[in-house]
Amino acid sequence: MGTRPTLLLCFCLFLCLASRSCSQSQEQQLAGGGYRVAAVKVDRGGRRLRAEVAAAGAGVSTGDVDRLDVYASLETDTRLRVRITDADHPRWEVPQDIIPRPAPEDVYLDAPRQDNSSPPRTRVLSTAGSDLVFTIHASPFRFTVSRRSTGEVLFDTSPSLVFKDRYLELTSALPADRASLYGLGEQTKRAFRLRHNDTFTLWTADIAASNVDLNLYGSHPFYMDVRPRGAAHGVLLLNSNGMDVLYGGSFVTYKVIGGVLDFYFFAGPSPLAVVDQYTQLVGRPAPMPYWSFGFHQCRYGYLNVADLKGVVAGYAKAKIPLEVMWTDIDYMNKFQDFTLNPANFSFAELRPFVDRLHQNGQKYVLILDPGISIDPNYGTFVRGMQQDIFLKRNGTNFLGNVWPGDVYFPDFMNPHAAEFWSQEISIFRRTIPVDGLWIDMNEISNFYNPEPMNALDDPPYRINNSGNHRPINNKTTPASAMHYGSVSEYDAHNLFGLLESRATNHALLRDTGRRPFVLSRSTFVGSGRYTAHWTGDNNASWADLRYSINTILSFGLFGVPMIGADICGFGGDTTEELCGRWIQLGAFYPFARDHSAIGTVRREPYLWASVAASARKSLGLRYRLLPYMYTLMHEAHTTGAPIARPLFFSYPEDVATYGVDRQFLLGRGVLVSPVLEQGATTVDAYFPAGRWFCLYDHSLAVDTRSGERVKLPALPDSPYVHVAGGSILPLQQSAMTTAQARRTPFHLLVALAEDGTAAGNLFLDDGESPEMGGARSEFSLVKFSCATQSDGMIRLRSQVVHNSYAPSRTLVISKVVLMGLQSPEPPRNIAVYVNGAEVQANRAVSTSYRSRGGLGAAHVGGLSLVVGEEFELKLAMSY
Repeated sequence: MGTRPTLLLCFCLFLCLASRSCSQSQEQQLAGGGYRVAAVKVDRGGRRLRAEVAAAGAGVSTGDVDRLDVYASLETDTRLRVRITDADHPRWEVPQDIIPRPAPEDVYLDAPRQDNSSPPRTRVLSTAGSDLVFTIHASPFRFTVSRRSTGEVLFDTSPSLVFKDRYLELTSALPADRASLYGLGEQTKRAFRLRHNDTFTLWTADIAASNVDLNLYGSHPFYMDVRPRGAAHGVLLLNSNGMDVLYGGSFVTYKVIGGVLDFYFFAGPSPLAVVDQYTQLVGRPAPMPYWSFGFHQCRYGYLNVADLKGVVAGYAKAKIPLEVMWTDIDYMNKFQDFTLNPANFSFAELRPFVDRLHQNGQKYVLILDPGISIDPNYGTFVRGMQQDIFLKRNGTNFLGNVWPGDVYFPDFMNPHAAEFWSQEISIFRRTIPVDGLWIDMNEISNFYNPEPMNALDDPPYRINNSGNHRPINNKTTPASAMHYGSVSEYDAHNLFGLLESRATNHALLRDTGRRPFVLSRSTFVGSGRYTAHWTGDNNASWADLRYSINTILSFGLFGVPMIGADICGFGGDTTEELCGRWIQLGAFYPFARDHSAIGTVRREPYLWASVAASARKSLGLRYRLLPYMYTLMHEAHTTGAPIARPLFFSYPEDVATYGVDRQFLLGRGVLVSPVLEQGATTVDAYFPAGRWFCLYDHSLAVDTRSGERVKLPALPDSPYVHVAGGSILPLQQSAMTTAQARRTPFHLLVALAEDGTAAGNLFLDDGESPEMGGARSEFSLVKFSCATQSDGMIRLRSQVVHNSYAPSRTLVISKVVLMGLQSPEPPRNIAVYVNGAEVQANRAVSTSYRSRGGLGAAHVGGLSLVVGEEFELKLAMSY
């Protein structure tokens, strides 16, 4: 008996030593010998540099690649590329047809020195027109990127570069006390600003978004770094392989299991400039149809068409706007794509339902999963087999398993697969004319765990997949599967969602001739060119309510501005209070959809009186803001600017905004401050410097010179929504659909800054043409400006920048509200002048004045200012 504890202790000690030995062995296996520069040359223009870099140690014994090619190029004045790859053998890179970009150009190297002397210790790449400076250090090899205007170092690599066949490691120093990092996803995070000593694993996986700090559906190796005084820059590692990114505060380390080190640095210096430069490279966000900014309703578990009808009727009865009805996989026959359940969602019932939605100005969206059921009686499967478009493994179609059972997955790297997908969508739309498509499970999700077949399935470095270093094959397609063109899943895994989004977007465009709406769960760098995104399978919890803001702001950085979370929570049972607070917040997500899981309590907002009241008020304001939000969509499409933005985008010099993640801005000046805690009676809100007016009653809420944190009493049925002084918002009236709202007159809400000025824009088109503001599209763009003259007269002007959208010549602005007037007492008279002529009081024009907090607001109604014609409106007040 006495020997058992001793034996057990010895066994445990053996396991511990064995584990430590294995860990040390792996570290030794992955360690590199470093590199030195053998030759380097900068071209005459000073914009390109090429260096030959040689392994400092015995490359064969360490496994290091012997010779590296280092290419640096100032591709624009604000974008620097630094690419490190094997000089002697081609390696996998993200294909040009997926993310088009300039190819490296030849820069002839200096001849090797015959006297064995070393090359210069440093060489610099710099031009007068760029604020970015690249410096290469010779022995040991490393490089730095700095800012010319300030001398500040932005990226400073250590000499410990590792470059092996299937393991790359690079570390850069960071100023822990000055750098604020954002991005690196997709993960659900407790804070928007990245916390020190955190690991970000990039390997797309079907892991519920309710799990914090785990790799989720997308891969975005991009971060923005904001330094004090507001100077921002961006860093992208363009690599589709699995990786861990370790952020330690004073350093960032990339541990990548393949490909090349292809870095892009974006100079900024403003946050908006960074996303402009980033999306100029990876692709501008796709324009979204106007209707997609309405409210959406979905549930996994709707029983039948009668259930759908009841939901639409419930919204109408409660007078809550409903734009789009969705259906999850319930509509399918045996969970097969492009089929209808004959018992519950038959053509005879579903098609008339969809036709009625369209007659009411509403839309219909269905889900598709990538797995194609293996069924010889299933037309989609038969056609896929005939066209040979499925993913392969070991020379045959790879067998996966998802909702329909055994499936094959389309290989969207095969150009014939995109054609196949397009044809299937077109065939199905002849049956059910869906308005958009929701593509799910495209990480790829697989209910099997494929067994390893070769070395690709078990790389020498195990990324922190699922937070426990689980094998990269688990719950997905195996790394040893092969795509068209002999591309391994090991290299292309993270690209599947992007490629399916591209194929789906192009299919809808071809079949409808209208602007596509695609919602994809899995995303990669550049996905915003084709798709919207939602945060995935969250839970009905207060924590998930809070965390949704962080993910939404992150995807704005990633170039995916049409982003939202499942309102009221997907998994678990919600509560009346939680659902009410979530509809108040979700009404201001760029993409606003209520969605829930099968087996959970129903959560359509009309089911509780209090939630219905919150929905009517919050969505009512959203629908009034639709012209403003759609104008932001145009800005996103042309400049990459997020729709929902962190506060530091508008106030980059205010360091207090860097950590704000319980509020956000819509555009430059609409501040949303929601209730995020159960039972909360107050909202702790931060207001940057300036005037902030309440959007509900037009009163001055806060006037601060340096930024101020204010505790506000929690409103029962809405979040706080404030507009910054200096903003002009175009509004329309709320309605049950966006089509109805678009036919109402415009109002202009003018919030004067302390200097008496304000500005804003309005973009108009038909909301569905493929181009948005392009050379072949019909659109109108109007700029508004307002100023206060020395005599106190207020002058509001419009400038029609472009006017080819015919309805802009009949749509009118019927009301103008000017907030922030410097008059505590109501004036005796308000004279109104339109284009220099005074409007007589006996006409329809009316004026009123309200004074609150020492400032006044003038309301001028009964106007008929044509949107597409330039005008000048003056207000003269006498006392």
